[in-house]
Parts: sequence; C-alpha cells; structure tokens
Amino acid sequence: MTSPARNKTGGPQSARTSRTHLAYQPVLPCANKYLQYRWDKASYDLHREKVKSIKSVIKIPPLKTYVHEAHGLMKQRERISKIERENSIISDKISHIKKTTGGVDNWNYYTKISPNKEKKQQEQLCINKENQKMLSRLNHCRPTYDVGSWLKDWHKHLKLIDSISRYPRGSANQLKKGQEKSTKESSVCHNAQKICQDAAAHSTTSMSEKKEERGGGDGGVSKAEIPE
Repeated sequence: MTSPARNKTGGPQSARTSRTHLAYQPVLPCANKYLQYRWDKASYDLHREKVKSIKSVIKIPPLKTYVHEAHGLMKQRERISKIERENSIISDKISHIKKTTGGVDNWNYYTKISPNKEKKQQEQLCINKENQKMLSRLNHCRPTYDVGSWLKDWHKHLKLIDSISRYPRGSANQLKKGQEKSTKESSVCHNAQKICQDAAAHSTTSMSEKKEERGGGDGGVSKAEIPE
C-alpha cells in the first residue's frame, strides 16, 4: 500500500493539492511534471520573497511643505473649524426652538455710550466759541471802501456826460414813451370805431327784422278777412 502524501509540516496532503501537478503545463518539455511543478513553484516563491523585500533605487520622498502652503492650510483649518462651530451653535438654537415655543433674544437693554463723548463735547464747545468770536468781528468791522466818495464821483460823472452830450440824458427814453403813448391812443381810437360800426350794423339788422314782422302780421289779418 502506498502511504498518503505529506506536506512540509508533516501532515497528510489532500487529494487536490497532491494532484495539482497533473494540470500544470510547463514551459519547457520535461520528463516528470511533478518535479517540474515543484521546482517552478519554489523558484516562483523565491521570486515573490525577493520582490517583497526589494528596496527602491529611486528615492521618492514625500513632498516638501512650504511656509505659504502651511499658512494656507492653517487658514483653511481655522475656517473649517469656525464654520463647524457656527453650525453647531445654529443647530443648538434650532433644537432649542423645536423643544420650546421660541422667542426673540435680540433685545439690548443698555444705553449706547461713546468712549470719546467728552472729547467731542469739548471740541464742539471750542468750535462754537470760535464761531461766536468770528461773528462778533464781522459785525463790528468797518468797511475799507468809502461809498460816499464813490457816489460823489458818480454824480460828477453824470454832470460831465450831460455837458458833453448833444442831447440831454434820458431823451431816448422819453421818445420811446411818447411813441408807446401814441400807439396806445391809436389802438384805442381804432377799437372805438370798430365798436361804433358793430353797433350801427346791429341796429340796422334789428330794424329790418321788426319791419318784416309787421308786414307779416298785416298780411295775416287780410287773409283772415277775405272768407267773410
């Protein structure tokens, strides 16, 4: 009787593992498939161990992180943490509103106080004092130009113009006024004539209408008397 095949540990091999060499197709021709299978498997296992323990010839270290990149990453992390914190606060508020009836929590029960209020008041007082001083100076200041002398010179200038000019001063205005007066008088006369003509025409038409009415009345009486 043949003893069952044993593996490396000394235990019996199964029928499947003991017959795997039968389905093995070697690359080169051989006399014993079983031995060829064992040799090829041993060389393959050795190759796999070498591949596992091999070290890379080309050094590929991790990418170097520069200062600006680290700063950007830090900012991004801070921004993400801020967003997460705000989201957690909002979620807490929403859960509180859902649990309770809700309400308004934005009442400010404090008076607004400016930190530099006193300084502003002092500056405003100084500005008001300066404005009052300037106003008093403007009210009490005297003119530097003598208006009376200017008026005397102007009258003297007018007298010289009257003495030099051929026609007296203001004659052109008087002529214009006379022309306007004559045009007004002529327009008034023309309007009066037109009114008189209209009145005469109206009177003639009224007289003719009355005569026609009288003539029509007499004819009617005669016609009424003829049948009798």
